[in-house]
Amino acid sequence: MVKASFVPVAPESHFPLQNLPYGIFSTAACPNPRVGVAIGDQVLDLAALAGLFDQHVPELQGRAAQVFTQPALNDYMSLGRPAWQATRSFVQRLLAAEPTGDDACLLRDDADLRARALVPQAKVRLHIPARIGDYTDFYASREHATNVGIMFRGKDNALMPNWLHLPVGYHGRASSVVVSGTPLRRPRGQRLPAKDSPPEFSASRRLDFELEMAFLVGPGNSLGEPVSIDRARDHIFGVVLMNDWSARDIQSWEYVPLGPFLGKSFGTTISPWVVTLDALEPFSVPLPIQDPTPLPYLRTPGDGNYDVQLEVQMKTCDQTDYTTIARSNLKYMYWSFAQQLAHHTVNGCNLNPGDLCGTGTLSGPTEDSYGSLLELSWSGQKEISLGGEIKRKFIEDGDSVRLTGFCQGDGYRVGFGDCTGQIEPALTS
Repeated sequence: MVKASFVPVAPESHFPLQNLPYGIFSTAACPNPRVGVAIGDQVLDLAALAGLFDQHVPELQGRAAQVFTQPALNDYMSLGRPAWQATRSFVQRLLAAEPTGDDACLLRDDADLRARALVPQAKVRLHIPARIGDYTDFYASREHATNVGIMFRGKDNALMPNWLHLPVGYHGRASSVVVSGTPLRRPRGQRLPAKDSPPEFSASRRLDFELEMAFLVGPGNSLGEPVSIDRARDHIFGVVLMNDWSARDIQSWEYVPLGPFLGKSFGTTISPWVVTLDALEPFSVPLPIQDPTPLPYLRTPGDGNYDVQLEVQMKTCDQTDYTTIARSNLKYMYWSFAQQLAHHTVNGCNLNPGDLCGTGTLSGPTEDSYGSLLELSWSGQKEISLGGEIKRKFIEDGDSVRLTGFCQGDGYRVGFGDCTGQIEPALTS
């Protein structure tokens, strides 16, 4: 396997040759959003290389110019795994420090092409990577589900009876999914100011983040035709970081009996870079022990998680530096990506390219690995330090939250970059 790029990559960079995540970017000189791949501190403009792809990657079926000039990844994602893998292999050869084939030096040794195709990340604007037609959020962390259950139902009834038998989920709001760096306004809605009191309409006072990851669907499935779990990975293009912002006070009043609504739909932030399953494969780990054994449609040999180290950081509008408040890992997730997709389609539900499926909050087994302020503050009973005298139970106006995540290899990292957002004050009228 090609290990080193002629483009310099620092050891702490999230974007070595082993990663090559996809994103949508534009520049001041060329404002049309298009497909790029991150390598070190550069973006490789795939639209600028469309002619090379058409010549050397037959799996793209001569469609490189069409799919790589689009303002979203949907058309490319719909081509399927053989096209993704062939493209990834070709890009690795193009970027290799040492040529390994007739096509390997086409970029490295062409100064004019390099000048057109490699753009400093500092000079690009990153856009949401896909047109998200539908968004489903699962509840796949046993630790998170248990913590929330203990808070509201007690230890004896922490997990609902169905939780260990199927990946629980709800249908979210695709229109309010935004890319990292987009500010969000504090939501208003109905909330209970005190137990046994009538509801009032006001801005949320218990605003929270949720540390999540999410996968983007590649090829879809036809209505009425489920995707079997052994084929599920062929329908998953890649993975992003996700912050499913939550107004806990609005949510707690509205969610019975039909689940989350306005407490969730005001905004969900995702990272701009999509890391493929092929890049994550070297970091696969077994699933947690699933007891009881899932039903046959949710079982397949070799299914697992990925060892992605996750971190949550916060700062106020007056602070320069972020403070780390939690560290967790995707490997704690109870229900795998494949199980989530297989369950999502088992009733014949049709998914489409670009559909987004979130994991739910990814909490770990220790208090410093909880993936939400609801858990870190234990529903407001504790305070979280942001440095000095600054404490938080929930998010205040002007606060910023940053999620990061990476897999650690031998001398390199496969990472997701940042997923950030800042909360602006609620409307006053």
